[in-house]
Amino acid sequence: MGGNASVPTDPNRTLQLIGAGYSRTGTLSMAMALEKLLDGPVMHGGSQLLGREDEYVKLWTDVFDARHDRPRLLKLLKKATQGFVGITDAPGNIFIDELLELYPDAQVVAVTRDRARWWQSWEAVTKTAGAGFLNVFLAPVPGKRWYPKLVMQFLEQQEERHGPMTDKRMDEHNAYVKSVTPPDKFHMMELSEGWAPLCAMLHKPIPDEPFPRANDAEAVEGVNKDILKEAGGRWGVILAVTGALGYGALWVWRSGLLGRH
Repeated sequence: MGGNASVPTDPNRTLQLIGAGYSRTGTLSMAMALEKLLDGPVMHGGSQLLGREDEYVKLWTDVFDARHDRPRLLKLLKKATQGFVGITDAPGNIFIDELLELYPDAQVVAVTRDRARWWQSWEAVTKTAGAGFLNVFLAPVPGKRWYPKLVMQFLEQQEERHGPMTDKRMDEHNAYVKSVTPPDKFHMMELSEGWAPLCAMLHKPIPDEPFPRANDAEAVEGVNKDILKEAGGRWGVILAVTGALGYGALWVWRSGLLGRH
């Protein structure tokens, strides 16, 4: 998997574990671990929203738009998660209550880490993703063009639930997850604990290999570079075509003007 988006091939598979860790708590490492343990596709938010087709990414904007209409929200969430065996990262991690209604047998695991280090990492992401120019710059890029809107929808939803974003958000989020999860389904861990907690809750043997250690920050930086390169290329084509059409129109106009003399 790595930073690539997993795509389900069997719509009958269902979520077995809901990774409720807040963004920048090792969600990519968690997704890679779950793919290994559950032998199936895992919906890692960052990978999906920046790597899937336009229709699928837009579906998540529809999920956010329906957050105050529970029947429609559940219908759209079901569609967005169909065929996945696990889910991590935003936006799935903020719909724990709804996901549990859809998948009542799933286990839920929240993740904690040093608050100061988490906040430093999280602030950098929101500042970049919330940059206003991205709405225009990413407009010609299928799939990724929805990312700025998704970030704003996410922040709006979070403010509705918890209030203004502060360095306490990870703890507030974990408290929310615990409050909506049946006690026998709720688990809390740090990624430094490795395979043991996940294997225990999923009743799986511990793999004979190291626990995945993907660097979320490096993964995001790499994806950002690819996005900017792709968007820049598309804008180059757009400007070149626009310039050619403009020159052609000018040539026709001048030719017609000269033809009158």
